[in-house]
Amino acid sequence: MIITLLVILFILFIINVPIAVALGLATFIVVFLSGSVDVSTMPQRMFSALDSFPLLAAPFFILAGKIMEHGGISEKLVQFAGSLVGHLRGGLAHVSIVTCMFFAALSGSSVATTAAIGAILIPAMVKAGYDRNFSAAVQAAGGTTGIIIPPSVPMVLFAVTGGVSIGDLFLAGIIPGIIVGLSLMVVAYIYSVMKGYKTSERQKFGQMGRSFLDAILALFMPVIILGGIYGGFFTATEASVVAVVYGLLIGIFVYRKITLPVFKEILLSTVLTVSALSLIIASASFFGLWLTVERVPHMMGEYITSANLPAFAIFLMIVAVLLVVGMFMEALSAIIILTPILLPIVTTLGMDPVQFGIIMVVTLSIGLITPPIGMNLFVAAKVGSTGYESLIRPAVPFIAILILDVIIFILFPQISAGIAAFVNQ
Repeated sequence: MIITLLVILFILFIINVPIAVALGLATFIVVFLSGSVDVSTMPQRMFSALDSFPLLAAPFFILAGKIMEHGGISEKLVQFAGSLVGHLRGGLAHVSIVTCMFFAALSGSSVATTAAIGAILIPAMVKAGYDRNFSAAVQAAGGTTGIIIPPSVPMVLFAVTGGVSIGDLFLAGIIPGIIVGLSLMVVAYIYSVMKGYKTSERQKFGQMGRSFLDAILALFMPVIILGGIYGGFFTATEASVVAVVYGLLIGIFVYRKITLPVFKEILLSTVLTVSALSLIIASASFFGLWLTVERVPHMMGEYITSANLPAFAIFLMIVAVLLVVGMFMEALSAIIILTPILLPIVTTLGMDPVQFGIIMVVTLSIGLITPPIGMNLFVAAKVGSTGYESLIRPAVPFIAILILDVIIFILFPQISAGIAAFVNQ
């Protein structure tokens, strides 16, 4: 039946059936044919999957990200990032990446990060003499931090699906997110040296201070979220609501960018995104039930462990699978579908679930800049007024460094899981 399910899914994907519909329909057909699960329980199972208090964090963080995207904070973050790293060789490329890291800590969305920052910096880089395709590729790569640095919607979904603490995942994602950003800056620096891109004048301390004060209200939001969660003031779900309220206050009364028409656009965009996500979660829940009944994760775990391969080799195989899946499927869908299958395997091999969550999110983020889907490449190409295929070559070094980052996170678990464990002691 597993082969039947995969064949049906492949056919549905080929004819461009939406992932949520394809997953639900394929599971329904296989369950109906096998009789392993009562088909009449499907609606109840799908509804129960959405009736989750921790899961409420996802739509509220999505709404908070939309508010931040339209709330006028992008310019403030660009100015502050420029005061920090603008003087380095290839300064605007570094400004792009650092600004993405700041914005990631506010939005939790990779595409939003790429679009919001790219609209400002790609034209600025081109005007300053940077290659247009490189400028767009830098923005697309920097946007991957949008789902790595907390708050992160994919982390919320992994936590709910895998039974892991959302707060622990958020805390564990900070250092890996910074490492990813720094590694992208290394690639940008080497490219800038090779191309001879100029540097800008280092800003004085007073100028840095003023740009920091202009951006401090936006930068304070992740402090409120993580500080509130670990200070015991509110849960991760409640933190997402706090982020929405805080973002509205800044956008309406401080930066004054959110008007009634803009707010309507924010709500409409959020509803469309959350509706699609909810349908995927509901369909995947019934899919997960069938996997459990058929003991698919258990059989896969037995098969892998019986192969007598070193744990590191198995981890690399799993990363390879995630890389391929990320090339064709968005991170949210992949996490919901694959977590019930892969998490039992890696925990059997001794990997901490929090560490695997970070590895899974980082690996799937690579798919955002990898053909044939590469959503960040599409967004950056549109914003940068260039062709999608023109960004593939300049994106390759960024893909390579991200894969190296994943290997480092496997070899050194203390980078992610160790931090969360230390705080919980």
